[in-house]
Order: sequence, then C-alpha cells, then structure tokens
Amino acid sequence: EVLLVESGGGAVQAGESLRLSCVASGITSDDWVIGWVRQAPGKEREGVSALSSSDTSTYHSDSVKGRFTISSDNAKTTVYLQMNNLKPEDTAVYYCALVKGHYTGSNYLAWALTYGIDYLGKGTLVTVSA
Repeated sequence: EVLLVESGGGAVQAGESLRLSCVASGITSDDWVIGWVRQAPGKEREGVSALSSSDTSTYHSDSVKGRFTISSDNAKTTVYLQMNNLKPEDTAVYYCALVKGHYTGSNYLAWALTYGIDYLGKGTLVTVSA
C-alpha cells in the first residue's frame, strides 16, 4: 500500500515562503505521477503541481505558476513544493497525491491530478495572512 506523508506546512504572512515535502513509500507501479493538490475552506479541491516519474514533465496550475516550483529526489519518491510570494488565497490544506500510470506532458499531468488520483496523504495546512 502506498503511503504519502507530508510536512512543512505552517502560518506565514503574505510575500513569505514555505517548502512542503512529501515522502512516498510502497510504490509498486513502474510509472507514476506525484504532486500536490489543495483544498481551501468551502472550495473544491484544486490540482497545484505535479511531476512525472517517466520523464522531466512538470505541471503547475495557472494560479501558482511563477511562484511555486515542484522538485524531487532522483527516485521521484520524495517531492518538494517550494512556495514563494505566498498570497492569502493560497491558504488551504495541501495534500500529496499519487497517480499510478504513465503520464507525460503538462496537460496529461493536470488531467491525472484532477481525475486520476489513486492515493492521497493526510494533508498539511498552509495559512497565509495579509
């Protein structure tokens, strides 16, 4: 069974930075997508960023592009989300997500994060005050 464990959330002021980490264990798939989704109070879950185990493809949603960067270790089982210039609208619970399968290219990674999540971590809260 895949286990995803997030860390790094917290409370910051607008303009500050945070880095989230996710450690994945128990992956048995040959290929996967690993990334982050978030859910703010009263809102639907939103795909934020992802990367493919198959190549160097990455995806960042329009709302975080230019501010957030996803990266990983060489095995692509530990993934990081560097969040810079945080805004109050980034306040949410951030979940690490894993999708089994071969997906490459930002459009397919976005689809996988939206419709194909197989495993979800317990989440870490990010609170950004104005």
